[in-house]
Amino acid sequence: MNLKDPDIRYLYDLNNVLYDQEWIKDAPNDEVYYMYRGLERKDELRYDITVIPAKMLGFEYNKTKGHYHPKSYGELYIILEGRAISLIQIVDDKGELEDVYAVEAEKGDYIIIPPGSGHITINPGKETLKMANWVYENFDSIYHPIEEKKGGAYFYTKGGWIKNKNYKNLPDLRFEAPIKKFPTDLFFLK
Repeated sequence: MNLKDPDIRYLYDLNNVLYDQEWIKDAPNDEVYYMYRGLERKDELRYDITVIPAKMLGFEYNKTKGHYHPKSYGELYIILEGRAISLIQIVDDKGELEDVYAVEAEKGDYIIIPPGSGHITINPGKETLKMANWVYENFDSIYHPIEEKKGGAYFYTKGGWIKNKNYKNLPDLRFEAPIKKFPTDLFFLK
């Protein structure tokens, strides 16, 4: 596995999806997280590792930029080290948000991202979060819905969850448990 040349997300890459817009005005364009893509390939699936250091982005815990999946493709995350919260957003056929839930996971847990959903991964801990994922090899992330709304449906901050006021008819945030065993069927990935 090549863990030498990651794709790097910098703070300014997340500029329009952060809660604390005042803080980012004076913040340096530091590295925020690292993506090691295509470490393994099997049956049209790609294995990646993402590393999210423990840090604050203003009031908000460090997180990924967030994206949606095409309706045909899901994703499976495995927590390798640290703690993660996945904020998962389900939309209807018109692209309107109909459900939003968070899954908090720790080392050894699995999180399924359903096809067609959006998600953001948050590191709420004091340790670096390392997670792996399996996804369809030719999958392309869809960033614009989260960018247009200036972030996910909720922001996770030192004070807890804050609603993103750019979403109309925002459902209440609910919580689901992670999966404790590797799924026997990966049909949702392709």
